[in-house]
Order: sequence, then C-alpha cells, then structure tokens
Amino acid sequence: MKQRRFAHTDRPGFWLGFIDFFTAGLFFLICMPMGLQDEIDEILGHPTQPYRTAYLLGIPTLFIYTLVWMARISEELGEKARELGIPGKHTSFRHMFGWNVFGILFFGPMIATHRFFDTLNKIEKELNRRNGYLG
Repeated sequence: MKQRRFAHTDRPGFWLGFIDFFTAGLFFLICMPMGLQDEIDEILGHPTQPYRTAYLLGIPTLFIYTLVWMARISEELGEKARELGIPGKHTSFRHMFGWNVFGILFFGPMIATHRFFDTLNKIEKELNRRNGYLG
C-alpha cells in the first residue's frame, strides 16, 4: 500500500514559530488538528499525544510539559531524517529545548521551530520521492 503524498513540503518554520510565539502557542492549537498532527504521526509511525492535550497540561507547568513534548517529537523527527539518509542538520531534543529556554531573548523559539519544520519538510520531500510523487 502506497503512503499518501505530503502536500506541504515548504512550510516556513521561522514565521510559524514567530506567530506561535506571539500567540502563546494558540496558533498551533489551530494548525495541529488541521493535518499537521496526522502527518507527524504518519511519519513517526505511531500516534503522538494530541497537541491540545500537551498544551493544556503545559498551563500548570508554565509550558515546560509542552516544551518537553515538542522536544521529544523533534528528537524522533531527527532520528527519522537520519534513518532516511537525509543530509544536513536536523532537529533534536537538545536543539528544540535549548533554543526555547536559553535563546528566548534571541528569537530562539523561532530558530527551533525553523529547524523543526526544515527537518519535517525534508522528510516529507524524501518520502514523496520514494513513493513516486515528484515535484
């Protein structure tokens, strides 16, 4: 059975991170259920906890729970990119967590989100190529 074609392989991670940062995470409450969560689950090969749950559990923990949730997914995406033999720098737990915590004053969340979506875009392009979807 052929895997579906990933249509969104050019998401602008920096700008998505910028919007999400200034909406305190509410932006991804809308984006994740509109297909992004399904794409991540399909790529990783298992269902991940819904973002809305991670977001709600993040409120009493000052969003540390949400950050760790995202960092874990980042690590899995980075591993998937390496497994597929995709060259370059990839997202990771350390990259997502570090930029969000230590880079908060220097556009860190945007940089972390950019690398996350850069890795996701590359994985989706490679999977499209392997499944015979060109362009």
